[in-house]
Amino acid sequence: MPMEIVQGLLIPFLGTTLGAACVFFMSGEMNPKVQKALTGFAAGVMVAASIWSLLIPAMDEAEGMGILPCIPSVTGFWIGMLFLLLLDHIIPHLHSFASEAEGPHTHLSKSIMLVLAVTLHNIPEGMAVGVVLAGWLAGGADLTAGSALALSVGIAIQNFPEGAIVSMPLKAAGKGALYAFAGGVASGVVEPIGGFLTILGAELVIPFLPYLLSFAAGAMMYVVVEELIPEMSAGEHAHIGVLLFAVGFTLMMTLDTVLG
Repeated sequence: MPMEIVQGLLIPFLGTTLGAACVFFMSGEMNPKVQKALTGFAAGVMVAASIWSLLIPAMDEAEGMGILPCIPSVTGFWIGMLFLLLLDHIIPHLHSFASEAEGPHTHLSKSIMLVLAVTLHNIPEGMAVGVVLAGWLAGGADLTAGSALALSVGIAIQNFPEGAIVSMPLKAAGKGALYAFAGGVASGVVEPIGGFLTILGAELVIPFLPYLLSFAAGAMMYVVVEELIPEMSAGEHAHIGVLLFAVGFTLMMTLDTVLG
């Protein structure tokens, strides 16, 4: 397996792991302002990645295939949105800003459902990295090793706060540091697994690449609108979330235009 593929799969997971490791250096609950800032930052990165790393390449690929660009882009985007909506209804999970769990009734602990909530929105991130890497590996005309690296680094940067957002509440709830760290790490495991499974089918990707790129974009945007924006806007001090959204957006946009 080319080193670029290994790096692309592991860099985002490393971001989650480093974020989860915050439990070894910090104590108590995360400051609400800090959590809003980190959530806004993650949302900004995901929106920019959806546009520059996924939707624009999807339209470029479609045009190169002689397909009207809006057809695969709109179709894939909606399928991605509906797929995450389905997962939202069949997987029990609890958002950190909510008092009641979503999905089917379950007797799972609050800590497990917190992990499942972040795992749920890590699924499209793993898909996104996997699709871009698979498209590059299979010779997608508008996908380069640089664009794949930009996406991996961008996802890793926004995974750092996600890892902390999972692990810190677990520790504050009375769990041991190792348990909390493991919970944060576990929430990110789906990313390299999902990416690797996508790459296994790299040869099959090219005919459907515009749809798959748009699918990943739709899934990521679902997470942003359904979870991250409400979390960063809830209660007081919402401005910090908005400002960090802009920081995350411009950082990811810069990464993609410079490295891609």
